[in-house]
Amino acid sequence: MSTQVKIYTLSTCSHCTKAKEFLDEKEIAYDSVSVDFMSGDDRTQILEIIRKLNPSITFPTIVIGSKVIVGFRRDEIEVALKDCE
Repeated sequence: MSTQVKIYTLSTCSHCTKAKEFLDEKEIAYDSVSVDFMSGDDRTQILEIIRKLNPSITFPTIVIGSKVIVGFRRDEIEVALKDCE
């Protein structure tokens, strides 16, 4: 699958872990950014990106193609993945 999937997470977030496990089970390649492991300008820049996608800055914030999904919403993730095939 050539769909670009990016997930912004916190290492302590159980919903983030479940979302990554779900993508792994589906064998979907994704880029993961653990925001709490970042600092300084890198963290500031990533938080600005997330704010544009999800003004509440909650986690996980998942980007599948042009679709943004906030939280671990299995059904929405599956629909977004299908729509991008």
